Amino acid sequence: MNVALTFNVKPESETFHEILSPNLKEETKSAQSMVDTYAEWDTWDTINAVKFALECLNEVTLVEANHDSFEILRKLCPDIVFNVAEGAYGVSREAQIPAMLDMLGIPYTGSDALTLAICLDKARTKEILSYYKIPTARFVAAETLSEVLSVDLNFPLIVKPVSEGSSKGIFSSSFVTNKKQLADEAERIIVQYNQAALIEEFLPGREFTVAVIGNGDESTVLPIIEISYANFPSDIIPIYSFEAKWILDTKENPLDVFRCPANVSKELEDQIKKTVLKTYNVLRCKDWSRIDVRLDKNNIPNIIEINPLPGILPNPEENSCFPKAARTAGLNYNDMINKVLFSAAKRQNLI
Repeated sequence: MNVALTFNVKPESETFHEILSPNLKEETKSAQSMVDTYAEWDTWDTINAVKFALECLNEVTLVEANHDSFEILRKLCPDIVFNVAEGAYGVSREAQIPAMLDMLGIPYTGSDALTLAICLDKARTKEILSYYKIPTARFVAAETLSEVLSVDLNFPLIVKPVSEGSSKGIFSSSFVTNKKQLADEAERIIVQYNQAALIEEFLPGREFTVAVIGNGDESTVLPIIEISYANFPSDIIPIYSFEAKWILDTKENPLDVFRCPANVSKELEDQIKKTVLKTYNVLRCKDWSRIDVRLDKNNIPNIIEINPLPGILPNPEENSCFPKAARTAGLNYNDMINKVLFSAAKRQNLI
């Protein structure tokens, strides 16, 4: 097949470790805001790895997701698009390339524009989950400081931007234990990210992330990954924050936080898989997604968020959960990418 690979690439100058000083606690809020601007975008290493995987069986053309994308895709008219583009502007940014492709009638991998837009809005996602009685932490989405002051939730709380991915906006300070901290964090989110602050009750149990490939009855849950905070630095709050994901966790010195397959009972494994698959289907995810789960005080799996454009760093020495789960399931990187492409092609009757 003729495949177009749509993507966004981090600016070459963007290096988190150079921007942040060694003492994370001393960083200013403005520096935090600056450093996570391109956190969702991919590096050339990842883009080239995906291109190489697809070239095993297909002709591949790179198409950067920018103002020229529509005309390029219209003229190119590929058989299918492998989409990993995160977009740049607005709360619907992940949906922009799929919306273009729908207009052009070009098939593509992954979820459609509606699902991508909904999943990026964490509050809307949680409302849908709640309607379908899928467990998720109690929450409020506050657009103003006056709304923050009237929040009726039990401390401790987690405060994060309502429409960001890749742990953008989530720092150790996002874990709050009193009203003063809550007000400060909510103000930081509202002002710096120009969006509502999602305020959630903190779930105290074990944390997992679960990769899914496929559609309908053929949806496959890959081996569950546990995120263990036992080896976290003592001065870092045990949440998978921006600091943990992008600053402390490096290729040269990866954090020892992932256990795959997770050491869980058969009962808990089945519970997690059932909750994840119900979430995947309720939100109409397609072809692949990674879904984050945390246990509440009663050890019931709760959905934290859904990642229909999961991170896929190719280097096994770097912590990237979807490829890690795939490798545990016996899929190398090329197999994983082409399995997603195959799922999309089969769903759209291209093969």
